[in-house]
Amino acid sequence: MTRVVHLIKGLGRGGAESLLPQLFRQTRGEFEYRVGYFLPWKDALVPELVGLSREVRCFRAKSAMSMFLKLPAIIRWLRREKAELLHCHLPVSGIVGRLSARAVGIPCMYTEHNVLERYHPWTRRLHLATWGLQQMVVAVSGEVERSVLQKAGSSVPVRVISNGIELEGRRAEVGAGGRLRSSMGIPPEALVVGTVAVFRRQKRFDLWLQAAARIWEMRPEARFLLVGDGPERIAAEGMVRDLGLSEVVDFPGLQVEIGPFLEAMDVYMMASEHEGLPLALLEAMAARLPVVATAVGGIPEVIAEGHHGLLVAFADVEALGKAVGRLAEDPALRQKLGSNARKRVAEEFSIERMASEVTALYRGLLGDGNRGG
Repeated sequence: MTRVVHLIKGLGRGGAESLLPQLFRQTRGEFEYRVGYFLPWKDALVPELVGLSREVRCFRAKSAMSMFLKLPAIIRWLRREKAELLHCHLPVSGIVGRLSARAVGIPCMYTEHNVLERYHPWTRRLHLATWGLQQMVVAVSGEVERSVLQKAGSSVPVRVISNGIELEGRRAEVGAGGRLRSSMGIPPEALVVGTVAVFRRQKRFDLWLQAAARIWEMRPEARFLLVGDGPERIAAEGMVRDLGLSEVVDFPGLQVEIGPFLEAMDVYMMASEHEGLPLALLEAMAARLPVVATAVGGIPEVIAEGHHGLLVAFADVEALGKAVGRLAEDPALRQKLGSNARKRVAEEFSIERMASEVTALYRGLLGDGNRGG
């Protein structure tokens, strides 16, 4: 089988990382995978990936600079494993990966999960300086493709392949949401508004919680779930106290199975400043949740306003609150949007479709005999 290596910064439960096991399950009969990553404390997906790939190798870096110092080790590893194609994710891994693939003489493919404008200036400069060392770029949304073409040009082919998720077996056990609500002391009649995310600045939990405060003023029975963990969680918890929301906001933490939490929600709300194409959004839609989200990044490519969810302008806290209030008052609209959302994901954003498109690019690169030299 063809030996394909994936190189990524970490293997925590972020969106880019979570795509790997899903892709591997779909394609492992044709490709033999190896995975390299750098941050040893981001390893939540390692046990799952060990069973789906020949090797999962941690290069044990502590920072972006130390990731660059691992270049010789990566080159040796690619040669030892007789890698035939390198697929990189996220910018610093992409920089190191392109240099490694060029040294070894194998084709390199890179998936861009975000708009280039959002990267640190030095990261972006190095990203673009090594851009021409790869043979193919995948953009996860049309918005990401536009950013790539504007900032990097068209010297390297760019293909849009939207993220996909596994639909079979993703639904929570019947009654799981109700049992979870009961265990958390959430009354059956409460309106539960929630989200699932890595707590990063781009998710703008400050705006999310301001909107939650407005919703609570309108709907005193409302409760809020912020599922996940990350560097911004402490700040979010502090803001909950400052806004007087401690009795109505819960932080369940990082969860392996998010199905019961999605089933416990009535509305899924996002206040992001920028996005590529968030997997958690697709998961929520697959769970038949109506979505209220900011119209940023690839989100409007997934959600048609008023058909799969409600979209508002970024940083318009008042509009976020009013949109959720509208859904709170109209259960029939919630059901309609949720049903449409599920259908949309099933038809356009399945992992089967994504895997088929990615592996077609693999075959094209390998068949073309593209070698980085």
